Amino acid sequence: MKGPLQKTSAVLLILLLLAVIVPIGIEMEWGKHGGESLPEWEMKWADPAAHGIELDRALSDTGWLDVTPDTIPPKPDEVTGVWLRVRLPRLEGSSALLLEKTYGSEVAAYADRTLVFRSPDRIIGGGNLIVPLNDRLSGEPLLIYIGGQEDQYGVFGGMEIGSYVDLLANYTKQGLIDLILGGALVFTATVLAVCSLFLRKDMFSSAFLLVLVILSSGILIIIHSSYLPVLVEKGPWVNYVFDLGIFTLLPAFASYFEQLFGPGPMRIVLRLRRFLTVYAVLAVMLSTAHLLMDGRWDRIYVLFTVYMVGLLIITLFVTLLAVAVRDVAKGNTEAIIFTAGLAILTLIVVAELLLFYLTSGIYHLYWWKWGIVLFLVSLIVILGRRFAQNHEQVVMYSRELEKFNNELQRSEKMEMISDLAASVAHEVRNPLQVTRGFIQLLGEGTTDKEKEYLKLAMSELDRASLIINDFLTFAKPEMDKVEVLDASGELKHVAGILLPMANLQGGRLELHLEPDLMITCSSPKFKQAFINIVKNSIEALRAGGLVSIIAWRSGNHVVVSIKDNGEGMEPGEVARLGEPYYSNKTKGTGLGLMVTFRIIEAMGGTIKYMSTKGEGTEVIVKLPAARA
Repeated sequence: MKGPLQKTSAVLLILLLLAVIVPIGIEMEWGKHGGESLPEWEMKWADPAAHGIELDRALSDTGWLDVTPDTIPPKPDEVTGVWLRVRLPRLEGSSALLLEKTYGSEVAAYADRTLVFRSPDRIIGGGNLIVPLNDRLSGEPLLIYIGGQEDQYGVFGGMEIGSYVDLLANYTKQGLIDLILGGALVFTATVLAVCSLFLRKDMFSSAFLLVLVILSSGILIIIHSSYLPVLVEKGPWVNYVFDLGIFTLLPAFASYFEQLFGPGPMRIVLRLRRFLTVYAVLAVMLSTAHLLMDGRWDRIYVLFTVYMVGLLIITLFVTLLAVAVRDVAKGNTEAIIFTAGLAILTLIVVAELLLFYLTSGIYHLYWWKWGIVLFLVSLIVILGRRFAQNHEQVVMYSRELEKFNNELQRSEKMEMISDLAASVAHEVRNPLQVTRGFIQLLGEGTTDKEKEYLKLAMSELDRASLIINDFLTFAKPEMDKVEVLDASGELKHVAGILLPMANLQGGRLELHLEPDLMITCSSPKFKQAFINIVKNSIEALRAGGLVSIIAWRSGNHVVVSIKDNGEGMEPGEVARLGEPYYSNKTKGTGLGLMVTFRIIEAMGGTIKYMSTKGEGTEVIVKLPAARA
């Protein structure tokens, strides 16, 4: 039941996260922004020969095109900027214009030849931008220049105009959620890193790789946030940190997968991991050179750190998903959890990257971060599951160690007692036999009264002899004459001996024995052990009680059950059965059960007592079956 329960829990967890994340993502990406959307605007390419912003060209009415986010024409090769023109509606109070998914390095806005806005720093491609406006600009055409050294220029997500407070709140909400999400992942990675220091060596590597995966994912989400420029000044270092994050994530992710599921068929995961490691090192070196040389190798840099990386991500995710699905078919629970998270992430990432390539880099990647969150949850679940399994294993080992320790103590105690018992029995047995012989001689010439006393003395000497025999059997329970016996026949003999005792007790004996239950043992020792067990059950009966003796074959063992509906015992009493000299009878010595336990143990069997106070007791004895 444990396997299906874990699978169901994993599926329910993923569905729950989807139910929470999808509505949030839809609301963040396509929800109401608190402004009025502008269906279209005008654009024209800046003069390639111009150096910087040429305002006079923008004021000319020639060359303007009506465009929407979906109809922006491709950028000519020689162009380094674009002009946008928007006719502002009536403005009330503090207003603003929101430019969504803006691509360019610098942005400036003019109204009536006056500069009303300039971007404070370099824009990361695809970010959002707010242009503050005031009511004096109502009805005026707003000219926006977007330029730099980028592959495309313009606003590809749309424009909204409205209250500055409402638009800023939406702008903050969209960007801040990325910072919170990324910060949470960085914090999680930090806590996990500290905890991993206390793990065993075999668990440390898995935890460390997971730390790298979570940490780099958090860094990527933070860098991707459009709200980051509000907190820090952007520069070339942002792209460099992003590169460090992505080129740490890919080989760490492949390594973590390899530790979970192995190198894969034809060692494909191992080979892919090695390739990604080498590629990541080379790409970081290229990114470092690009940073130090102020972007001189921009085209080579973009090829190897943007377009090639996208193809590597698709290859990695599809490959790992295929390998994981193969393990799912084998019933691997961890593979099921991993595949559920990876399938969602792969679907999102592949779809977004394809859209990115098909739109020549204009599509704004958005859903990937939510896919990463879902996938990281599945990785954490797998790691937590392994921690839980290790804990269960430690608990199991602790219990087994305690059990072995108790058995060792019992064995040592029994060894001491058996040595003492053997010594005492041998020393006392001979004097008792001599005393019994002299009493018999004295009894031949005595009166009837004296004979009665002597007979009583003989009875007590016989009882002492039986106790001494029990001591000897306990001390040396080895089988005197071992032979193949039918346990059913032996148990019938035991029942025949004790049936009169059961009748005197007002109870009954019932036998349910399978035929041909062959075992290898000593017949006298077998009878001695089971007579002790059945005798105790009979003595515990109340009027009209029943003792059932059932025997059957189970695999390589013969199992015997002796069950009564007598007085029963408390759990504390059951736990002490077989201890030296412990008995719950008024005149009991405890030797009978001690001897029984030793005989069963010498026969290679086990004995187990189960009892409920007021309901009765059942004894289960398992003995090795004789080989055919």
